[in-house]
Amino acid sequence: MVSQAEIEQKLKAIKPILSEQFYVSEIGYFGSYATKQQNDQSDLDLLVTFSKPVGWSFFTLENFLEKTLGIPIDLVTRDALKQQIKTEILKQVIYI
Repeated sequence: MVSQAEIEQKLKAIKPILSEQFYVSEIGYFGSYATKQQNDQSDLDLLVTFSKPVGWSFFTLENFLEKTLGIPIDLVTRDALKQQIKTEILKQVIYI
């Protein structure tokens, strides 16, 4: 199982790539990893903000993150969050 510290270390290491190749201006994680309740079946919930529209590259980014981090990724943008859970997620997210 990947630890919270490993996730943070890997995300920090690839942050320049995320910015240059995928136009990620902000990235953070929430959910079980943020609350330290992850288990072997947990995916990593990532919240991203882009500096410009990315279109289908969103899915390329998701695949890149899964391969790089070695765990399943649930990638979302702030605008895609459902209103009923948005406030709770935004309180919980840990930005890198």
